[in-house]
Amino acid sequence: MPETDQIEITLNGESRQVPANCTVQKLVEGLKLPSGQVAVEVNRSIARRSSWPQTCIQDGDSIEIVHFVGGG
Repeated sequence: MPETDQIEITLNGESRQVPANCTVQKLVEGLKLPSGQVAVEVNRSIARRSSWPQTCIQDGDSIEIVHFVGGG
């Protein structure tokens, strides 16, 4: 019996398996990205940072994560 069920999403154009109970917050944390420096789009809609913990990722979702890099 598998530990957790997996769903398939498209993350930045590539197919990826994530846990079925994954939220945007868990995805960002799992990718070890600094949450203050990324923007997340779920199915072509910007996900507000305040909604990440409640935004459940569904099978087949298309997610784009943009990581801001400072420079000078």
